Amino acid sequence: MKVSETIKNIRSKCDNYIDSDLVATVIHDNYYMGTNNILEFSDYDIKNGDSYEERILKILKHENVFLAIGMYTFIPVINECDIYSVDDYNLRLSDEEFEKYANEKERIFGILIKKESDDFIIGSTDLCGCSIDASFKEIEKSDFEFYKRLEKIIDELIIY
Repeated sequence: MKVSETIKNIRSKCDNYIDSDLVATVIHDNYYMGTNNILEFSDYDIKNGDSYEERILKILKHENVFLAIGMYTFIPVINECDIYSVDDYNLRLSDEEFEKYANEKERIFGILIKKESDDFIIGSTDLCGCSIDASFKEIEKSDFEFYKRLEKIIDELIIY
């Protein structure tokens, strides 16, 4: 994955679900969330004139970074999932699929880029990163439609 180009591509597609200046969040090694205030981040030799992408590349030398791509929410009564991204989707889920992935809260989904690499994991974070226990959670890969849909959305935004 070309990290800088991928960041630019994701930011260019941000809409009313994600503010392009808040698309990246620092994720600590224990998967708890750090800051998403990349433009105000001053550690790791970041300079005032650095672009958003340059800042993230400097942060990636020391921290994991989560790039938000969309949001999803489950509707338990009818086993549905609404996925909001560049395009919106509504998926009907099997009982097994709902059991595997359902979450009581809306979640932001995207990719966690591992520090000092261009490897990534598909996962999600809490909608509000301001709580003390806000964290990243990997979305377990499967052949279910929910995972395939997230994977397809994400693959369309990653530059190789």
